[in-house]
Amino acid sequence: MLNEGIDGNRVLLDGWGPNALSRFDRDVLVLPGVRYLIVLEGINDLGNLTREQKVPPAAHLALVEQLIAAYKQIAERAHAHGIKAYIGTVTPDMDNSYYPPDAFNEADREELNAWIRIQHDFDGVIDFDAAVRDPAHPDHMFPAYDSGDHLHPGPAGYQVMGDAVPLSLFGVPEKKAILHHARSKR
Repeated sequence: MLNEGIDGNRVLLDGWGPNALSRFDRDVLVLPGVRYLIVLEGINDLGNLTREQKVPPAAHLALVEQLIAAYKQIAERAHAHGIKAYIGTVTPDMDNSYYPPDAFNEADREELNAWIRIQHDFDGVIDFDAAVRDPAHPDHMFPAYDSGDHLHPGPAGYQVMGDAVPLSLFGVPEKKAILHHARSKR
């Protein structure tokens, strides 16, 4: 398993590193033995849209459409190389001070997640949003999972995100099945 994540990475534009579309070949396709891909990208694209200034509603709509088109391209490129591709929903980030999201940013995130949950371009969806959000405030990360900046999960948040990934996506029996099988041998 390889983690090719880059802090501050974006799907569409370069940030602290090259954008996900431009580094896809380098980070995924040229690596030997890649069979599965999990895409968890987009929060930095959404946040950077309004980080410096407010933008008109048309810019919000255009960004969501561009992200969806990019996600489709990633899935298509992975499939063309025999790689099963899964996509994760974008986690909540309300009240973070780096991007200061507002209702428009949250609407963008919700629209993007709605598409992610129903799309058929990827082989499956991992609902990281549902795993870490606060049930009382779905636009916020659950406090126990928050690193404290309201943008990045802390250790418990990353654990719950890892637990949200069904091992069956990779042909591995679920933990419960493994435990049941182990008990039956006794």
